[in-house]
Amino acid sequence: MTQLWGGRFSGQTDPLMRQFQDSIYFDVRLWEADLDGSMAYARGLARAGIISEEEADVLQDGLDEIRAEFAQNRFELKAGDEDIHTAVERRLGELVGEVAGKLHTGRSRNDQAATDTRLWLKRQIVRLRAQVVMLQQAILAKADEYFNVIMPGYTHLQQAQPVRFAHWLLSYGWMLQRDKERLDDLTRRVDVLPLGSGALAGNPLGIDRPFLAEALGFAALSANSMDAVGDRDYLLEFLSWAAITQVHLSRLAEDLILYSSREFGFVAIADAYSTGSSLMPQKKNADSLELIRGKTGRVAGHLTSLLTTLKGLPSTYNKDLQEDKEPLFDTVDTLMLTLPITTGVVSTLTVDASKIYDSMDSAMLATELADYLVTKGMPFRQAHHLVGEIVRKAIELDQPLFSFPLAAYQQFSPLFDRDVHQWLTFNRAADRRTSPGGTGESSVREQLESLRALVGEKEDDE
Repeated sequence: MTQLWGGRFSGQTDPLMRQFQDSIYFDVRLWEADLDGSMAYARGLARAGIISEEEADVLQDGLDEIRAEFAQNRFELKAGDEDIHTAVERRLGELVGEVAGKLHTGRSRNDQAATDTRLWLKRQIVRLRAQVVMLQQAILAKADEYFNVIMPGYTHLQQAQPVRFAHWLLSYGWMLQRDKERLDDLTRRVDVLPLGSGALAGNPLGIDRPFLAEALGFAALSANSMDAVGDRDYLLEFLSWAAITQVHLSRLAEDLILYSSREFGFVAIADAYSTGSSLMPQKKNADSLELIRGKTGRVAGHLTSLLTTLKGLPSTYNKDLQEDKEPLFDTVDTLMLTLPITTGVVSTLTVDASKIYDSMDSAMLATELADYLVTKGMPFRQAHHLVGEIVRKAIELDQPLFSFPLAAYQQFSPLFDRDVHQWLTFNRAADRRTSPGGTGESSVREQLESLRALVGEKEDDE
């Protein structure tokens, strides 16, 4: 097959070079975006008087036939199909003849590739956003189901203070809310049309770019043709979003891996998201969560890969930019698996409240003792030091703080009174924290409803 660019050359391309530079085997998945862009461009050429309306109709009919071939898995790739753009143009020529050669008038694969990628990514963002919402809904439902369960909150992986299970789980709901907001924000910068920029200098044929933007559903036009063909910031932003989101999923997975272990036993992962051992019959492994955690390095690596590719490029288009697609495609594929898998794990999760309660160390109530002394007029720093001494003594005596005798407390300070033990329950400790964002019953109920409203509002808007 004659190359699109072959007139300049007298020698043949080395077969290994062809294998090295062809991208058809991964960018073929852009076929729908490429056809949409070509159909809009055909109409744009007719509006500019470059081709007749009849020719535009012929091109559209041919492109429709190619669309049907792809949709029915009948499209055949052939030798010489360097990329999806070449393959479509080759097949269009087979279907409609010489008029196919007019479609590329004033258009470069530089602005075509950028347009296809943006159009494809816009559609994937809609799918990914819907998956984020579904995970938030699962978190909200599970937080509501186990609203009254009190669990140890951890810092440094050490028991710290009592919190509601719902409060812990909703912390991930709020992470996902930020992820969703970031996705909405970066969508504005993806939603920019480069088509009509040509190879780098713009289009000289009077192409109506606002018409192209409207036809393809883009909200804005690229402002500078040189920037338009070389810009991959929108991909960096998306890959950054994906890496941050995947990190959030990984952190949730790590918590659940720990909490589902025998040593914790707080939660049970459903069989549907667990696997066994080929050697040990008793094993039930949270492999779904381990894979979520493991794939995070993959997604973060794709961001690093594209950053490294772009860091030394001169302006406008360079062939290096062909390396943008495989990281993008794999990142989308990975998130489209990890998000629904995480949703499935959360929605089928069961909680063992009694096991959680049995694990809770009364030392988590030490802050309550300090706060108690503060209410009696003792400065916090003095109270903190004094309670540290009480905790040390309780450990020596192997006695929980809530059963430490009043007389023993009064040996440390006369400010302790008969009401001290009323402060020393896990529920009271959690429910005292009523400030907005705290783990108290009223505060958690408020954040539950706030997040539910945000998720609901976004769904209504879509």
